[in-house]
This record gives sequence, C-alpha cells and structure tokens, in this order.
Amino acid sequence: MVPRGLAQNLPDLGDNASTDLSPLAEQRLGAQIMREIRWRDPAYLRDAEIEDYLNRIGERLVAAGAGAGLSFQFFGVSDPSLNAFAMPGGNIGVHTGLILAAQSESELAGVLSHEVAHVTQRHIARMVGKQSQTGLLMLASLLVAVLAAKSSSQVSQGAIMAGQAAGLSSQLSYSRDFENEADRLGVQNLAAAGFDVRGMVGFFERLQKNSRLYENNAPAYMRTHPLTGDRITEMENRIAQMPYRQVPDSLDFQLVRAKLKAGRQASREVLEEFERAARVSNPSFAAQYGLVRAYLSVRRLADAERAMVEVRKRHEVSAMIAGLEGDLRLAQGDPAGAAKVFREGKARFPQSRRLLYGELEALIDSGRPAEALTAVKAEVLTTPDNATLWELRARAEAALGMRLAQHRSLAEVYTIRGSYAAAVEQLTLAQSAGDGDFFEQSAVDSRLRDVRALLAEQMREMKNNPR
Repeated sequence: MVPRGLAQNLPDLGDNASTDLSPLAEQRLGAQIMREIRWRDPAYLRDAEIEDYLNRIGERLVAAGAGAGLSFQFFGVSDPSLNAFAMPGGNIGVHTGLILAAQSESELAGVLSHEVAHVTQRHIARMVGKQSQTGLLMLASLLVAVLAAKSSSQVSQGAIMAGQAAGLSSQLSYSRDFENEADRLGVQNLAAAGFDVRGMVGFFERLQKNSRLYENNAPAYMRTHPLTGDRITEMENRIAQMPYRQVPDSLDFQLVRAKLKAGRQASREVLEEFERAARVSNPSFAAQYGLVRAYLSVRRLADAERAMVEVRKRHEVSAMIAGLEGDLRLAQGDPAGAAKVFREGKARFPQSRRLLYGELEALIDSGRPAEALTAVKAEVLTTPDNATLWELRARAEAALGMRLAQHRSLAEVYTIRGSYAAAVEQLTLAQSAGDGDFFEQSAVDSRLRDVRALLAEQMREMKNNPR
C-alpha cells in the first residue's frame, strides 16, 4: 500500500502508456520527491554547513564530466548505514554513516561520482520509465516513506516500511550494465575532478569485504548497487593504466566528519574520545574542532571556550571555523559578537549559507531586526525559493511589528514547502492585517490568486490519483 500522505502530492507524470520517463517528467518527479524529503522527512539532515560541503564536492565532479550544465542537488540523510542514492532529477542523498566510514575524501568523492554517472546516463529514468503510472507513483512514494520510517518511533510503521523497503531495493537495483557504465564514467570524472581514483575502488573493496559479515542483511548500498568481483577487477585494471596521484584531504572533509561524530548531543564516550585525541602531543585540528563542538552540544561552555583557544592558535582558514566561533558566541549569550563573527566570515566565504543564516539570526537576536531585514531582502531577490531566508525575513518583520509583511513572508515559506492551504491562510491574514499600503495590499491580493490556483491544481491531482 502506498502511504497516502506522500502519494497524494506527487505530480501527474503524463501518459500511462509511455515507455520512457521524459526529462521533464523526471525533473518534476525529482522536485516533488525532494520537497517531501526536505520538509516532511525527519531523517533529512538540516545542516547548511554539511550540505554546502556535499554540494561543493558534487559540483566539482559534475563540472568535470558529462553532467556540466545539469541541475544537481546533494543532501545528507541522518542514518548510520553505509548508503548513497540517486533519485530522479539529479538529487543525490548521502547517509551520514557513509561520510563517517569514508577513510579519505577521494573515497567519498568516488561514491558521489558513481551516483552522478547514474544520473547523467539517465539510468533511473530508463529503469523506471517502463513501469506504469501507478508503479512510478509507488516508487516515488516509497523513496520518501523508507527514509521517513527510519526516524519513526512507531514500531508498527517501521515494520510496514521495512517490508516496503525490501521491495523498493529490488525495484531500484541497478543492472550489471548500468553499474559497469557508472563505474567507468565515475572513475573518469573522479580523475578529471582532481581526486585520487584509487579511492573509488578502495571503498568498494572494503564494502565487498565487509559484506561477508552481513550475510543476508547486506548494507543498503550493496543491495541497490550489486557489487561483484568482476566489477572490482575491471575498476582495478582501468585504474592501473592511469597515472598515480596522491591527493590530500581538504580540511573541511575532516571538520565535517568531526561535526557528525559530535552530533547534536555528544555522548560521554564520544566526548572522552575527543578529549583523548586533543591531549596527544600533536593533536589533529579536526580533533580540536570536534572537541569544541562536543562541549557546545552538552552546554559545557567554559570547557568549549578553553578548547576554542587552542583552535584559534592554529590559524586555520575555513567557513566552518567561523561558524564554530559564531555558535560559541551565541551560546555564551553574545549575539552582537556572533553577528560580527558571522559577517567577517561571510566576507571571506561569500557562498557560505551557514554564515549568512548565522548573521541574520544573530542580528535579530541582538535587537537589530531592521539590519537583518535589509540584508535578507537582498538575498531573497537572488534566491526566491529559499524557505530559510523567508523564515528569517518573517522573524525580522515580526520583530518590527510589520504584520502584513510577516504573514506574506510566511505564505512564501508554505508555498515553497507545497503547503498551499497554509499559504492561503497566511495571505488571508495578511489581507486583514491593516498595516500595509495600497501597493503592499495589491501584491498580497495578486499572490493570493496565484496560490489559490496552485491549491486548486494540487486538489485536482489528489482527486485524479486517489490512494
């Protein structure tokens, strides 16, 4: 049975008799699945720093190969299993367990390069395009439901989803030809992007060796990407003909792993491990960074400040270090100081969404919502589909008592999430706020007509695709 709440909102994919999933249909399907995952799946990793990092690596791989010019999104999934997966429309998810298991950045990049090849060669579209409309809707729903079930506290739902997950794995298992093609192109793109190609085969070799310990419960990546000795041998032969290149890991690779290891609330064992690693004669910078993160996560602020002194002494440069300093200032109750740190970091790393969000939040918290509103308005003009920016804009407007503007901004948040009924409600509240001028009121009226049309279309799709 397809989960009703997920299947209802999936788009019409066209003629049921079609034997191919068109690029347009693939993009629409991928966009809707990502909307469901991003806004309704608790397993989605809501961490702008880590998502930015994954997209930097992914974009580097895409630019080096056949994917240049195509739209890709890379995102994290809070899950300890070793898995990564490509979905329709160039959306590639990476489990946190895989990031932590990678022994080098080239190993992580090798997995992403393999997934990018599946997308550029349209393996998913070719694999599912021959199914009926019902099959595609089921596949799309299950992709979301299996992820959501991982974070569910309801055992019965988890049991249901476990059975559906087995069926999903069978449907998504790539053919040998597809896997060989993704291996070949993945290696090429990995080398062209400047990574060590041995990282790709090294990771797959370790997966194959460890899979013997799992017996019938193999890692998810092994189930959807059948791994054979022949495949590894072919990769080794291909790589043996390529020049050797030793590629050091980036600092951010190590910092991302340290941040994931610390988690939202570090356990005593993890905290003690970071403390031991930071006490050695020449500690790694990642260990010192991770120790600050771990102290922050359990609110040991004096210890975090002492550990941060050692981080500052190293004079390493990364947007993640600026983010750590800003987070420490916020935790210490100094939002004005945090705003300054985030702003200075953003000047050096203008593409960092984490530093941008941090500065806006700190400005609002320090009683400077007008500054935050000016900044966020400029950002929304360039990225109007960013719900986080609209949320921050609504916070700034609320602090300034701008009721019409606040409700209009919240309506944009709900529209981006696909919650059109809630968006209509917010726009209706904006109409009755009574504090906007003629032009603002007219803009609200116009937007309300647009969103009502989207809601009507959503209702028609739900009616035409009952579950």
